[in-house]
Amino acid sequence: MMSKTGFTTKALNVPYPKEDPHNALQMPLYEAVAFEFDSAEQIEANFKGEYIAHVYSRSSSPTVEYFEQKLKALTESHGVIAVSSGMAAISNTILAITRSGDNIIAGNRLFGHTLSLLQQTLSEFGLETRFSDLNDPNDIESLINSNTRAIYFETVTNPQLEVSDIELLASVARKHKLLLIADSTITPPNVFRAADFGVNIEVISTTKYISGGATSFGGAIVDHGNFDWTNQPNLKSYTEKFGKNAFLAKIRKNIYRNTGGSMAPQTARYQIQGLDILEIRVERCYKNCMVLGEFLSAHPKVKRVDYPGLPQDKGYKLAQKYFGGVPGTIMSFDLESKEACYSFMNKLKIIRRATNLNDNKSLIIHPDSTIYAEFSEAERAKVNIRNTMMRLSVGIENAGDLIADIEQALD
Repeated sequence: MMSKTGFTTKALNVPYPKEDPHNALQMPLYEAVAFEFDSAEQIEANFKGEYIAHVYSRSSSPTVEYFEQKLKALTESHGVIAVSSGMAAISNTILAITRSGDNIIAGNRLFGHTLSLLQQTLSEFGLETRFSDLNDPNDIESLINSNTRAIYFETVTNPQLEVSDIELLASVARKHKLLLIADSTITPPNVFRAADFGVNIEVISTTKYISGGATSFGGAIVDHGNFDWTNQPNLKSYTEKFGKNAFLAKIRKNIYRNTGGSMAPQTARYQIQGLDILEIRVERCYKNCMVLGEFLSAHPKVKRVDYPGLPQDKGYKLAQKYFGGVPGTIMSFDLESKEACYSFMNKLKIIRRATNLNDNKSLIIHPDSTIYAEFSEAERAKVNIRNTMMRLSVGIENAGDLIADIEQALD
């Protein structure tokens, strides 16, 4: 299918890896754990990598394979591996390219659980994370040494809603032959073409936009096929054997298989259907986001609004450049105090008090007391988490009803 085909049309017409004997219009759900072979010789060939077939669902299954192929087609990437969650996508990717004594450069405004993974979990295994102001190339370069393996960033930070200058990061990464990894969860593939701006690997929490409205949780690793893996010393043996597929092979045959972070076939089926309607849902949520952003910006009790889709936002120009003006569909806004935030949240009748992004329902949370609760006050201040801030994930409800709910809670 030609790349100029519209996103939703393309999503609905990705062919199955194998012809379905019943010509089903929906990919069947293969719940089988194991798959039979015709002979002992055939299963031996499979384990040697000489004959490709599904053998055990922890490694691969037909339903998960189709989800991967569908996302590969929509991202126009080299390869996709589906995993059990967004955090599994991040951890599998980092574990594939690093070993004890290595370091990565990461943004200093990371999502709370990603920050916890890097600071608390992976550091115990000897991986150092060097946090940087990613808008300052001099600061980034001052942290790079011979053990640096990658630059890791979020396309739009959550919940601060700060937009990264992606081409700047790509320039630094190329100069030093480093892998550029983007967490693009907030900017789904219908609005962000990662490879066009120099991103090598995307990690995505498919729980969010791709699941089709909080139907399931999962993750994906997208390899855009634009990195020279000979520059990664930890993939040397894989590069010699698999060439351009070195990274995918390291995950599939080592990290992913041995740590058990695979996506369940049931999850894949939900997310296949979620990809079909992704563009439609994002469009509706974005329109709601813009209406709410303008309303909140004009309300006297609202002290601050952050959403890079708004012309007055400091990230607006970068959002136009990288995401066509659609920088996801979450926003943050501040009231005068933590107490005012709690009072407001407790009065809401339509917007739900819950932690997730891009559910069909609008969701609100107080990040300071939840996602970042385990961090000290100084640490929260360092990553610009304020106790007056709320994060609003905008759903597909009618915009007028959302405004009425916010208005009555503010009043």
